[in-house]
Amino acid sequence: MGNWIVNNWFSVLFLVAWLGLNVFLFVHAFLSFEKANKYYYTRQILGSALAWARASARCLNFNSMLILLPVCRNLLSFLRGTCSFCRSTLRKQLDHNLTFHKLLAYMICLHTAIHIIAHLFNFERYSRSRQATDGSLASVLSNLSHQEKDSWLNPIQSPNTTVEYVTFTSIAGLTGVIITIALVLMVTSAMEFIRRSYFEVFWYTHHIFIIYFIGLGIHGLGGIVRGQTEKSMDKNHPHKCAEFYEKWDDPDSHCKPPQFEGLPPESWKWILAPVILYIFERILRFFRSQQKVVITKVVMHPSKVLELQMHKHGFSMEVGQYIFVNCPSISYLEWHPFTLTSAPEEDFFSIHIRAAGDWTENLIRAFEQQHSPVPRIEVDGPFGTVSEDVFQYEVAVLVGAGIGVTPFASILKSIWYKFRNADHNLKTQTAGHAALNFDKATDILTGLKQKTFFGRPMWGNEFSTIATTHPKSVVGVFLCGPQTLAKSLRRCCHQYSSLDPRKVQFYFNKENF
Repeated sequence: MGNWIVNNWFSVLFLVAWLGLNVFLFVHAFLSFEKANKYYYTRQILGSALAWARASARCLNFNSMLILLPVCRNLLSFLRGTCSFCRSTLRKQLDHNLTFHKLLAYMICLHTAIHIIAHLFNFERYSRSRQATDGSLASVLSNLSHQEKDSWLNPIQSPNTTVEYVTFTSIAGLTGVIITIALVLMVTSAMEFIRRSYFEVFWYTHHIFIIYFIGLGIHGLGGIVRGQTEKSMDKNHPHKCAEFYEKWDDPDSHCKPPQFEGLPPESWKWILAPVILYIFERILRFFRSQQKVVITKVVMHPSKVLELQMHKHGFSMEVGQYIFVNCPSISYLEWHPFTLTSAPEEDFFSIHIRAAGDWTENLIRAFEQQHSPVPRIEVDGPFGTVSEDVFQYEVAVLVGAGIGVTPFASILKSIWYKFRNADHNLKTQTAGHAALNFDKATDILTGLKQKTFFGRPMWGNEFSTIATTHPKSVVGVFLCGPQTLAKSLRRCCHQYSSLDPRKVQFYFNKENF
């Protein structure tokens, strides 16, 4: 448990703070609408469903405000650069951006469900009280005239008006339906299976977030949820006048019919700043992607892996970074992330692309056509990842599975260049030779076409050996590979880290983009 805290204390603290803010906002809004005199008469019709709807709406706004920030990659790269003096424990939290993005989406779904269910109760009670003829306070309030702006409370204007009609003709109802449909499509298309197997479906569907935010911004314009005006409180304070509601129309009564006003829209206040920030993010990406990219070399490797070596004016990278690539001849809108396999010391930047879907297969096929012109490529980036911190550790363990070897190719090449320039011993140069030839058709040790297979590592033995060899070191473990392997390595990091901070400590880092 102590080792787990060493590796995850900041993540836990951050999540507790986020959850705490959600609880605070929900409880604060709930009590405000459940207790405030302004909504006394509204509660006579709706009951506690009013507070549930408004509290969930407050949390919806809060999480919708945050959900764009984890995908502002330029912002994250800027924060990583400005936080270069911070401890790696703090800096690597930026690499949990997509995990936090998903948590925000789950929280939005939760509060959307609460909000919808609460409003279903609200509409049912609006309809029931509008049709009531029992002379109750709820019935009287529901029959207040719609002729004047500030006189009505119930949005259902007549006993014959259906809930469905109000839903699809009011701004709040119609935008609510659109927002919900957009959210369902985005969440379902982002499931792991669809994202991996049908990336194009995920990519296009996820961009209806534009509709979601537009709908959210105007959702409250209709003012269906109403409260008593402050001016009306002087002539009809609910604590003094509610019990005399039958005499409100009596000219001699000291209590006059209450006046009501719709709640001003507030969602746009929450989302305006992050939306503007995201717009600037996309503008920056667009202009940067328009810079000309020159493809200097194309190599087809075994197992349908395409290597592209490119040059772009002003392009500057660090080890472990990645770029987004677009090929307009395949799709104008699709951008796919690829880890850079070149080293910062080289005068070009490169990526390795494995056939793993329609887009990658079409791209490889386009480059395989010898008599056709080379397809035009657009590049956005580079963007930072956790692998940038590899040189911050005394000891680094790099684990790559399949095409996941690519970020470490960049690191190994950079090490080779650093040692070559420093004129170090031959043994280190042999390691560099392995780095530069990791993708050759023949094995670097035997020279045979069949690659040497060493079998699956016994991670317990590996970590035990490292802990014994480096008893007082801080060890960074870096993975680019599947989640099952991540669980094994994370468990080993916790198991073999010493409770004594002066002894060996393993810190787990996973590529995540």
